[in-house]
Amino acid sequence: MAALAEEQTEVAVKLESEGPQTLLPPQAGDGAGEGGGGTPNNGPNGGGGGGNAAAASSAGGDGGTPKPSVTVSVVAPAGAAPAPAAAPEAASPQDRQTLLAVLQFLRQSNLREAEEALRREARLLEEAVAGSGAPGEADGASVEAASALLSRVTAAAPGPPAPDPPGAGAMGAAAVPGSATGPPAPGKVGSVAVEDQPDVSAVLSAYNQQGDPTMYEEYYSGLKHFIECSLDCHRAELSQLFYPLFVHMYLELVYNQHEHEAKSFFEKFHGDQECYYQDDLRILSSLTKKEHMKGNETMLDFRTSKFVLRISRDSYQLLKRHLQEKQNNQIWNIVQEHLYIDIFDGMPRSKQQIDAMVGSLAGEAKREANKSKVFFGLLKEPEIEVPLDDEDEEGENEEGKPKKKKPKKDSIGSKSKKQDPNAPPQNRIPLPELKDSDKLDKIMNMKETTKRVRLGPDCLPSICFYTFLNAYQGLTAVDVTDDSSLIAGGFADSTVRVWSVTPKKLRSVKQAADLSLIDKESDDVLERIMDEKTASELKILYGHSGPVYGASFSPDRNYLLSSSEDGTVRLWSLQTFTCLVGYKGHNYPVWDTQFSPYGYYFVSGGHDRVARLWATDHYQPLRIFAGHLADVNCTRFHPNSNYVATGSADRTVRLWDVLNGNCVRIFTGHKGPIHSLTFSPNGRFLATGATDGRVLLWDIGHGLMVGELKGHTDTVCSLRFSRDGEILASGSMDNTVRLWDAVKAFEDLETDDFTTATGHINLPENSQELLLGTYMTKSTPVVHLHFTRRNLVLAAGAYSPQ
Repeated sequence: MAALAEEQTEVAVKLESEGPQTLLPPQAGDGAGEGGGGTPNNGPNGGGGGGNAAAASSAGGDGGTPKPSVTVSVVAPAGAAPAPAAAPEAASPQDRQTLLAVLQFLRQSNLREAEEALRREARLLEEAVAGSGAPGEADGASVEAASALLSRVTAAAPGPPAPDPPGAGAMGAAAVPGSATGPPAPGKVGSVAVEDQPDVSAVLSAYNQQGDPTMYEEYYSGLKHFIECSLDCHRAELSQLFYPLFVHMYLELVYNQHEHEAKSFFEKFHGDQECYYQDDLRILSSLTKKEHMKGNETMLDFRTSKFVLRISRDSYQLLKRHLQEKQNNQIWNIVQEHLYIDIFDGMPRSKQQIDAMVGSLAGEAKREANKSKVFFGLLKEPEIEVPLDDEDEEGENEEGKPKKKKPKKDSIGSKSKKQDPNAPPQNRIPLPELKDSDKLDKIMNMKETTKRVRLGPDCLPSICFYTFLNAYQGLTAVDVTDDSSLIAGGFADSTVRVWSVTPKKLRSVKQAADLSLIDKESDDVLERIMDEKTASELKILYGHSGPVYGASFSPDRNYLLSSSEDGTVRLWSLQTFTCLVGYKGHNYPVWDTQFSPYGYYFVSGGHDRVARLWATDHYQPLRIFAGHLADVNCTRFHPNSNYVATGSADRTVRLWDVLNGNCVRIFTGHKGPIHSLTFSPNGRFLATGATDGRVLLWDIGHGLMVGELKGHTDTVCSLRFSRDGEILASGSMDNTVRLWDAVKAFEDLETDDFTTATGHINLPENSQELLLGTYMTKSTPVVHLHFTRRNLVLAAGAYSPQ
């Protein structure tokens, strides 16, 4: 058994019952929700597999009723001499005792499969285990020693095993990977950790494994010196270790109440960390006592989610060899326990390639997280006959004829009548059927399309800016209807205000008594039911009890959604201008909400770190998307409605599958909280904007970053592609709207298999070439952008005098 020939034995056992699929969320920080199951096999062990076996990740949404999951990690005393794998009988007494103790523990816990697997690996005879053969055959001394060791192991356990939360179940059975060959912690006999999510005292108790506090600075300096003196090609990759090791070593010192040493350690090394971690370090510097750690969410996140580093095999072997030679146990323990090292074969990445991808709260995404198939194509459009309407065209030109309209229709948002090979099956998720009014609207859309301006570098759109003046209520959200006829604003005084931006005024439906007098058969019944006395340009909707942070019109313009600090999402009727439903599910402020492009479904995201998928006729959410480590700031539906993208303050973007609730993409690279998202009209690409002022472009199919647009000097609050996908518009708190050449940004993409497998992305420094124009406002941050059906840009924001 390989593990016998080494000095550390780790056993991970997860027992699950496979049950029916549930809609409950995968649990954040448990590896859940990322779609992968079983034990990660790229941690720090020589063969690129294993890591800490305790990190058995759960497959998101695989449900069932999970049973307790137990992790046993037993480390032999430092003096234990390794034995050849071929001769287990010749193992030293300590190794043998350790093994017997583990087997005895597994037997007592009724974990037969794991016991069998371990015994098979160790090639142990049945009679070598206490109680398995005739009493006289077992070695009495070994059994006694094993029992003593077992009692010590059990004593170290932090309380009884607790069941995983519902929905955090994995499909894994017993797994016993070979463990790493690093030197064990001195004096650390054994520990039993119960995977629980996240009981604060259990989470923190892992910091109990004490090293000499005075040596921490020396350990860290030694590693720093080694990395700085290594070859240039390895230095950039190994430098990624500085930040997670610095944080965990500091927290270990604080937890063990070495406050003076912790302060000295922080002051000496915090200046070495990358600039994009400054906000996290500011929070860390306020944790100076053990008591501070218990209520701190950022610290708990860091502790419960393994920090992911992507390193080439050569660099990793170099690091491992150094730590073993220097007997640097403290650092090796942290690497094994708190980091997930994603090892790849091939050339190490350059500093520029690494900097493009890192910066999130938990490091990079594991490569497996972006390997699921994503149906990014568009659904087939329904066949609708377009009647020829002479007076509408007024004989402007020949384009009004149906012959010309047919080919034009193909360019509508890149939607084709042919089935896209990358599109999901038409019935993959149930979508609402088209009503007659929807068909009429589509016909209007097609007619508008014939007058659409074809944009490009030589033909930029006009920009119409709606400035909210005297908005003392504080403008916090804006949305515009698809046909650009209505604009809604959400305000800090908890109101939602709806304006008509066409000469047609807003009218409510008549009272019930008046409606009964109307001839329901008449052609203009829809006009007759409206009450002219209520006509006005502005309607104010009252109902929320806190600032309104999100607003979204339904595609048919009959409804408006709003989300608020009060924890609710409200659905308003635009016929009666009253609230129809209040959706309660979030316990904290809801930062954003958005209708599906097909109506009926909508998504919300908030301070509770989860996004929820709803249907307008259900009080409860249909799906809960859990996995982010901080607030979900913005949400967006994919144009085919099968996926939802979420941007978070943990500096990652995730793509979720609406069908099963799984996370199918994790994008890292932003250096600040993400505040805006938009999909390209053809569904292939995603653009994201954050507080770092950068706009990043992503290829959804390959799961890769393919572009970076630099130019904004403040948070990018709004992003929108033109209707034909030729131009990307970005609006920022720096009071500018910028237009970018999307066609050029996405052409000649290098998405070969090697790049996809290793993440060696080479971003061209071509922001200036792609920037087509910058448009300044006087003193108005741009909070919303919208392209009309004819490709005019509408922008909106509240004037804020300096």
